[in-house]
Amino acid sequence: MPTNNLFDSDTLYSATPLGAKASLPVHCLGKDYKNDEERRAYFREELRKQLPELRKLEGFPIGEDDDIIALSDPPYYTACPNPWLNDFIAEWEEDKKTLVAKKKRKEEYEVHEPYASDVSEGKNNPIYNAHSYHTKVPHPAIMRYILHYTQPGDIIYDGFAGTGMTGVAAQLCDNPDLELRTRIDAEFIDQGFKKPNWGARKAICGDLSPIASFIACNFNAPVDTGAFEREARRILAEVESECGWMYETHHTNGMIGRINYTVWSDVFVCPACGNEIIFWDAAIDKEKGIVLDDFNCPHCDAMVSKDPANKQSASESQRLRPVAKKLGRAFTTSYDPLLSSSIRQAKIVPVLINYTVNKDRFEKKPDLSDIELVKKIEASEIPYWYPYNEIPKGDKTGEPIRIGITHVHHFYTKRNLWFKACFINKCKNNSLNINLLEAVLGGISVSTKMSRFRVPLWINKTSGPMKGMTAGTLYIPSCMGEQNIGNVIDEKIQAICRGLFSRDHLAVIQVASASTSCLENDSIDYIFTDPPFGSNIMYSELNFIWECWLKVITNNKTEAIENGSQGKSLFDYQRLMESCFSEYYRSLKPGRWMTVEFSNTAAAVWNGIQASIQRAGFIIANVAALDKQQGSFNAVTNPTSVKQDLVISCYKPSSEFDTKFRISSSEVSVWDFIAEHLSHLPICIIKKKMTTAVIERSPKILYDRLISYYLMRGLPIPIDAADFQVSLKTKFVDRDGMMFLPDQAAEYEEQKRKLGMTKQIDFLFDVIYSESDALAWLKDRLARKPQKYQDIQPEFLKANTATRKGEKEIELKTLLEENFIELADGCYRCPDPSEEKDREALRTKALLKEFNHYLESANDPKTKKLKELRVEALRTGFKACWEKKDFASIVVLGEKMPQNLLLEDEQLLMFYDIAKDRV
Repeated sequence: MPTNNLFDSDTLYSATPLGAKASLPVHCLGKDYKNDEERRAYFREELRKQLPELRKLEGFPIGEDDDIIALSDPPYYTACPNPWLNDFIAEWEEDKKTLVAKKKRKEEYEVHEPYASDVSEGKNNPIYNAHSYHTKVPHPAIMRYILHYTQPGDIIYDGFAGTGMTGVAAQLCDNPDLELRTRIDAEFIDQGFKKPNWGARKAICGDLSPIASFIACNFNAPVDTGAFEREARRILAEVESECGWMYETHHTNGMIGRINYTVWSDVFVCPACGNEIIFWDAAIDKEKGIVLDDFNCPHCDAMVSKDPANKQSASESQRLRPVAKKLGRAFTTSYDPLLSSSIRQAKIVPVLINYTVNKDRFEKKPDLSDIELVKKIEASEIPYWYPYNEIPKGDKTGEPIRIGITHVHHFYTKRNLWFKACFINKCKNNSLNINLLEAVLGGISVSTKMSRFRVPLWINKTSGPMKGMTAGTLYIPSCMGEQNIGNVIDEKIQAICRGLFSRDHLAVIQVASASTSCLENDSIDYIFTDPPFGSNIMYSELNFIWECWLKVITNNKTEAIENGSQGKSLFDYQRLMESCFSEYYRSLKPGRWMTVEFSNTAAAVWNGIQASIQRAGFIIANVAALDKQQGSFNAVTNPTSVKQDLVISCYKPSSEFDTKFRISSSEVSVWDFIAEHLSHLPICIIKKKMTTAVIERSPKILYDRLISYYLMRGLPIPIDAADFQVSLKTKFVDRDGMMFLPDQAAEYEEQKRKLGMTKQIDFLFDVIYSESDALAWLKDRLARKPQKYQDIQPEFLKANTATRKGEKEIELKTLLEENFIELADGCYRCPDPSEEKDREALRTKALLKEFNHYLESANDPKTKKLKELRVEALRTGFKACWEKKDFASIVVLGEKMPQNLLLEDEQLLMFYDIAKDRV
């Protein structure tokens, strides 16, 4: 039996780049080398010396020194934290001087407003499709942000880089295809920007996942496409010659066909008669092309189902049908020589073979010779190394473990495992070490038992029925499609070649936690990042199978996700994200920008990510939702409305502003902050060649940003909402409900004159999500003309969305009496500036009275959870407690109030988080 330790010393992978230039002299970090191999050998030895210290860093991967070194191509790529990042930055800063001398960049460069324009970019491009990963942002979309926020030679960082699309985007800013360049040039001009300054940027890409970073390395390193394809096809032909017999089947007249795919079906046990039921035979309606939820046992005719419908939630027709009995799985027991023990796994059988003879396709039910072939393969020994690590318990691993898939090699049929092991072994021994293919091969979901066979596509023949794995899971379907992995590799070679592009060593890659980058302070020009989305995707669990082939595995201690198996709650996720954003803030140069692409439909997760960004020190300048169906941005005014991807634009305040803020009085600091913030907001957003309102310029949002800024720095809030609203309009220019600096107001008027206006700021108040929204809604309408209660109520009820769980119903009468002036005829009007302060004082008094009642209940040991709370009372009370440094009361109430109200309100969450750290 071949040596097959979990991680034996015969390393399979080494990150040798592809290309004819490998034998030419190279210059790297100030030293000359005869060729790339000499450079690699030198830095690998240097990396080995530094590994003991690097292992102390958060996020250091799980793996032996030899495997980490062999996987690395230092100093450009290390399968661990990269100790040369700051050396590259120092060299790149010198390169900027040359670009300035050549007039390819400006010596002084400042971006005053975010890229808040529409971005529509599909995923159907060769680079994007060359490999698969759980989440990716198309590189042309990233290029727009890079071109807006940076100039040639600037240094971009992405600590959640995944498979390296930020690095690809940075490099392709130098030489994009003509169609893309023309399109982006036109978009910039349409949005009122100048044409972008094209030219390569430098990138640092990090990720906690070794497989993601390994793919990123191969997509950003120099490559000779022709050499890659020739060697890949040579190795594929060699493996086909050795392993092709496993994919043969008998056709008529003694001809031999080549199997394209085999469908395997689950086998169940009837709860009524105890006989086995082959799912494919009983549950697939082959005429209609559907999978039946309920079906009859072919032996006793009992109504059975994998998952019987819940009669309470079922439709009327379902409720009238007999209750289907739940099927049990059939299991088989066999001996696993690698584990030296018997294993019990869910039974599957082959039911359909699709094969080719002389370019013609045929289908057949497996015959005796096909069954004998499977038995022969099962009885044979694979003569190559392959991983057989035990699958760890996790939120996504329970399903495969439940059916006996307990180790990595169990996720493969024997022949696909054999073919893959053979191919990878020959990659190791070839002259070019085609690691790019190895990395992609490691992530081919269709080579495992997770590959889905889509019955409707098979029947209707609308497209190929093999559709990969169910995204975000380790689910093994009842109808599994075992593809001929040789065909898959052949297709991947073509896809990779289409996705390869000319590049140099302009991106540096590392495996590291975003919370520990090792970058020097104020060293990065721009950050684009696409962080994990709460509990959406369990990266370390989903990557475990692929990373076992690399022998280097994710250390998930600092993995920023919400995961019950790892003991990570939503608050833990938020704290982990805050530590990452704090590291971003430390390394970003003052006055520079960060773009956060974020995708989660949970308002609590969205609020957590926004609070984490602000607690780290960033100031949010623009938040937009990306509608992938329409390809347009829509303003986000409330976290509970988040249903799409978000693009958050934020900046690190300039050094001058920080200094001025520290030495100024509280009153001066408020208006310094507003002036600084207004200078970083878009003057207008152009959509369809017309201007639209910028919600960040509304007084309501400006005050929210002010509160967040003071809270983040642990300072008392020096001005209340009423005084802020009054003073704001005396110190800045009001245009259409938005606040501007004087020169901005002139530019806004000019743009509106030329283009017209599509949406005024009052579109903010079309929908009411909270009491503060309700007040804004009422002020907007009553400012136009006084109205009576009965005239307002119908529109108010229409605009007011459903009250959140645990939140007190918003009473229109209460809002009118507390905040507006009732006239003799029963109409309500907005208070004038002198009345506004009195109204605000009365309202605050009422809200504090209600808050104190909540606090009294929260301090009662008999009270487990509070219900029906008024969020505005909580906000006002938390603010009062903050000013008195009564942090304990904030924590007590925060722990007993409904968690959805706490997590979905930006201000409450920030008060609570900071107070908790101070108790």
